[in-house]
Amino acid sequence: MSLIAAVIGRLLLALLFIVAGLQKIVNSAAVAPMFVEANLPTSLIVPIGIFELVAGILLAIGLMTRLVSFLLFLWVLLEIFFFYNQFTDPVEGTMALLLAAVAGGLLMVFAYGQMRGSYDYMRERRRTYEAELRAARAEGRAEGATTAPRVVTTDVDGDGIPEARPRRRWF
Repeated sequence: MSLIAAVIGRLLLALLFIVAGLQKIVNSAAVAPMFVEANLPTSLIVPIGIFELVAGILLAIGLMTRLVSFLLFLWVLLEIFFFYNQFTDPVEGTMALLLAAVAGGLLMVFAYGQMRGSYDYMRERRRTYEAELRAARAEGRAEGATTAPRVVTTDVDGDGIPEARPRRRWF
């Protein structure tokens, strides 16, 4: 159950950044007054939108989850600092609290980023399996294992090159 909750939470956080990035890329004129008010150049709108879009997609598929969640965490803190720093204003104070909650969710993704259900987890499992397989093969060679399985070489696909396949034992 916690796996399902972690995956859904990661996907919802990713959706938040994907939508925000798309809005900045497609409709940068609507975001420009916020950047002018924060004394930031409006030429940063599209690169920030691309960053949010790419980071959201990476977060959704679970690729480089810990790095992306930490970078997004830093971005959210910068967003609070630059855009929602008037905590006495009810709207900006509420937005700052909402962004702080998003930052907390990103820290949870950072902490549990390589859980099952992410590409990072599958990649790490494959690396572990391949390392164990290499170690077992090396151990077998070191012990002088001479009992290799019988292999039948036949031309299965008709291209003139025999393919090696294990001999069937029961049929």
